[in-house]
Amino acid sequence: MSLVSRHRNRVMGKQSVATKAVAPRPSNDNPGKAANDNPAPGAPEHSQLLMQLGEDLRVLSQIQSIEAKIARKAKILPRYDAWVEGVLQAATDAEAEGKLIGTDAVLVQTMIWAIDTADFDRAFPRAKVALRHGMDLPQRFERTLGCMIAEEFAETAIKAMATDNAHVPDLRPLIQIADLTEGEDMPDQARAKIHKAVGMTICRMIDAADAGEKDLPAGGKRMALESALKAFRRALALHDKCGVKKMIEQRERDLNALPNPDVDGGSGPASENAGPSGNGDGPVAS
Repeated sequence: MSLVSRHRNRVMGKQSVATKAVAPRPSNDNPGKAANDNPAPGAPEHSQLLMQLGEDLRVLSQIQSIEAKIARKAKILPRYDAWVEGVLQAATDAEAEGKLIGTDAVLVQTMIWAIDTADFDRAFPRAKVALRHGMDLPQRFERTLGCMIAEEFAETAIKAMATDNAHVPDLRPLIQIADLTEGEDMPDQARAKIHKAVGMTICRMIDAADAGEKDLPAGGKRMALESALKAFRRALALHDKCGVKKMIEQRERDLNALPNPDVDGGSGPASENAGPSGNGDGPVAS
């Protein structure tokens, strides 16, 4: 895409939603929902982009290989970046005025593709805006937006670790998603997945550090193990069949095997019933 085309798409993306920004509609069920449930038709450029989006969805539906689907999604995502950049800017401007922009189908669909491809740099800003502005998922989804975001981020990370025993996902977006969706309504089983993914990722970081392939952040192995256990225990409390019991047992053994810290350096191994904060509740702190 030429620089001129990128600029035009960015401007049109911003204008298409900026003109529809409205104050939130008071609602007990969804206080963040915009009042423009039936927004006016977009500009011709928007219609063309939606046609391209439909064609890409049609092509993807004909691909049977999951691996090939993911590769295709990664290839087509950049063509929508300029439009989405404009939408994100319009969302920021609307928020400054206390308004919401409503649903943008291009932003939502590319967010879904970005999650599927583990492209968190694209996925997270779109997920954050989609949640803040009460955007709707395509009709084929039965889950709420918050549930879909938490569950898909978690499943993408867990699947990547299951496929490659040496893979270490980026912990930052998982923690951010756990925080972002903490207040969203979803089944406990779904919320458990994001905490499980956080715990598994921390454990991968620990194992990579033990192998000399990665350095742990400040606090070292003890703090990392405590954080992983806190995440696993939160997942277990939400769903007792989420598959973390053996992980908890293993990491408790690892924690207990560490040398006791100096008397002036803090407490001994974490108890079986408490994470770093002592209560085992809530998302892991970053």
